[in-house]
Amino acid sequence: MPRIKLEVPKEFKFKTEIDIRISDINYGNHMGNDALLSIMHEARIRFLQNFNCKELDMFGVSLIMSDVAIQYKTEAYHGDTLQIEMTAYDFGVTAFDLFYYITRKSDTKIIALAKTNMVCYDYNEKKMKEVPDEFLKLFQ
Repeated sequence: MPRIKLEVPKEFKFKTEIDIRISDINYGNHMGNDALLSIMHEARIRFLQNFNCKELDMFGVSLIMSDVAIQYKTEAYHGDTLQIEMTAYDFGVTAFDLFYYITRKSDTKIIALAKTNMVCYDYNEKKMKEVPDEFLKLFQ
């Protein structure tokens, strides 16, 4: 089975930094794969806040992560600061992808490339909704 290969977008609309905590370290003495997913979630919250949005209220819709793909490049360790650049792209009617370009701040080595597919959803109606025009306009 071939490895996942993610194509890096040309432009990013957001950047944040997150320190690796001791609780992010696994038995291999480096950041665990589960920790990276949690760090990506924190970055996603910050990304949305940057546009005055939340996962439960992005211009009137909620978001559900429908899939995730992570391509690990090198290890990261306790005390490292990760720099995470993000953008939204590949918009469909009810979903879009978020891309995460994750590097170590001290030496700019790529730690991982990742993407999550985010579905717009209405929890009251229990159905998918269209990506809000206000969000689309931020990335056109």
